[in-house]
This record gives sequence, C-alpha cells and structure tokens, in this order.
Amino acid sequence: MIPMRKALFLDRDGVINQRLMGDYVRRPEQMHVLEDVIPIMLGARQRGYLLILITNQQGVGKGLMSMQDLDSVNAVAQEKLRTFGAELDAIYVCTDLAGSGSRRRKPQPGMLLEAIADHDLDAEQCWFLGDTTTDAQAGRAAAVHTALVGEHDAADADIVAPTLADIAAPLLAALDQP
Repeated sequence: MIPMRKALFLDRDGVINQRLMGDYVRRPEQMHVLEDVIPIMLGARQRGYLLILITNQQGVGKGLMSMQDLDSVNAVAQEKLRTFGAELDAIYVCTDLAGSGSRRRKPQPGMLLEAIADHDLDAEQCWFLGDTTTDAQAGRAAAVHTALVGEHDAADADIVAPTLADIAAPLLAALDQP
C-alpha cells in the first residue's frame, strides 16, 4: 500500500507575507515575505510535506484588483519563496466576497478539501498554519490539524503562538508525529 501524502497548508496574508491592515496586497511591490515562515516551510519540506497556499482574496471580488493583478502578486511571492528554497507546490485562491455563502471561502473548508483531493492527501497528517480564527475553522472543518499565530485563545487551534518564530519549534515537532 502506498502511503498517502501530507501537506502543510499556509494562509498568505499574515503568514507568508506582511498583512496590510485595512487593505489588500494588490501590487507585486507590496509583497513582503515574512522570513520567519521560511524555517517552518523548509522544515515541513524536509519532513516530506507539500507546501500549499490557501487564501481568501476578496479584493478581486470587490473589483479592487484584477485576477491578473492577483496572479502577479502570487508569482512574486512564489519567486521570493523560491530564493529561500521554499516554493509552494500549489496555490488555491478564493476571490468570492464574504457573505456570498461560498463553500470555498474560509471559514468554509472548500479550498482545503479541493487540495486534499487534488494531491491525494491524508487529512489526518495535514496541518494548516494561519493567523485568523477563520483559518482554524476551515482547517477543523476539513479535518486537518491547525496552528495559529497571533493573539488567540489556546482553544482556537491545536497550536497557538504569538509569532511565527514562536510557533516554529512546536509546529515542526508536531509534524514529526505519525
């Protein structure tokens, strides 16, 4: 029997790159990778995890940016991650508006479930690293383990820490568990 694959799902804004409070990363020059995520991504890769981006980007749905703009921003993120050896294996984006009832938009699990099916993943071996409770809610709804950075209650996710630097060691230790 071939073992099923595993993945570390990552939110974009606030995890991969600096979040612009009250705005959207709309242009490539606004993409600033948070270097504290790199050791997490490299550690996950060394442990056999795929690296998959799961991100809501309603700026497209609101007409504040085009899908081409979003693709350009994500391409720059991918290029910057590649310079660290931490490029993403896949990118899943939901441009639907909040309140649309979309099954793909976090906190719904649609994007995660798509990725699990597309990559033949074992959800029980997957983790979702985010920075909002909607990330953890989506992860739990998809039956994957959850990790949150920022000011959250310990009950919000399997692992909670104030910063990416603080979450690295416990998350990587958890990735070592069968």
